[in-house]
Amino acid sequence: MSGVAHMQETMDILCPMHVVLSRTGHVIHAGPTVQKLRPGTAMMGRRFLEIFDLKRPRAITNMDGLRSIAGTKLHLQLRDAPNTEIKGVLVPGPGDGECIVNLSFGISVVDAVTEYALTSADFAATDLTIEMLYLVEAKSAAMDASRKLNLRLQGAMIAAEEQAFTDTLTGLKNRRAMDHVLARHAQWETRFGLMQVDLDWFKAVNDTLGHAAGDHVLQTVARVMVEETRETDTVCRVGGDEFVIILPYAKGSDAMESIALRIIERLTRPIPFQGEICQISASIGTAIYEPESGETMAQVLDNADVALYASKHGGRGRQTVYTEALRTQAQNLAPPTGRPTVDSD
Repeated sequence: MSGVAHMQETMDILCPMHVVLSRTGHVIHAGPTVQKLRPGTAMMGRRFLEIFDLKRPRAITNMDGLRSIAGTKLHLQLRDAPNTEIKGVLVPGPGDGECIVNLSFGISVVDAVTEYALTSADFAATDLTIEMLYLVEAKSAAMDASRKLNLRLQGAMIAAEEQAFTDTLTGLKNRRAMDHVLARHAQWETRFGLMQVDLDWFKAVNDTLGHAAGDHVLQTVARVMVEETRETDTVCRVGGDEFVIILPYAKGSDAMESIALRIIERLTRPIPFQGEICQISASIGTAIYEPESGETMAQVLDNADVALYASKHGGRGRQTVYTEALRTQAQNLAPPTGRPTVDSD
């Protein structure tokens, strides 16, 4: 092996990102990593300044100008896309008029590695770029692990919140969720309708057919209520056989009455369970929240409860819209201890 070939082999190991330029500025040798920057284009024989655009120092357009700034840090950019920015330094070479330009990606090494699929083998073993790559890889791995952990934690939090707001038997929202939705409507000051729904004859199902039959009935009731309301409505189970339906932007009592009657009609149909028939109905009390009324959410719930009592007292299996007259009527019927309660059965 000749001395020149041996020196080139050594340079390829110590400085894999270097080029050797002739007196005229043509590339007569390129290190293995430099060649990977343009694998489909031959660098040999091309002028260095045709491959690289010298950004700084400015106004250097020929080889004599490059030689005059030997030892100065060069800011270069590949002329062809991708226009990767590269740092460099030029020193005199072994041959007459030759120069060696050692190149480096600098801080843009991460982008370069991604763009050109380079590995640690493409850099000198002592190059600080290797340390930077290791740090980047470690940071990327840590960030990826952190991202996955955050996603898991976020998923667990969403699941926990969903579970906290969900009735486990029926899949409906629970009382906590109802309070949350009502508080939100109070904050928004938006009009909404509210239904208090109480099942009739449900206790008889539990007493005669058992709790498994009762659970089946409650699940059927939940499905019916969801099917008869809109996706924007909130259906809640707030007690054993007590439900609340919140209907945002309710247009009026007529629309709500239509929904209530459909629910009642469907719940009066026989519900089969293991060869037996479960027979229930539903009583419903309806109230509307008007933002300008100044009523609290507790008052709206109580209004619906008064209307529900009127449905129960009026024979069950019906719906009633709240009016002030109903409250007076309830107070007149109430014993000294307060408004009478009507068994849900």
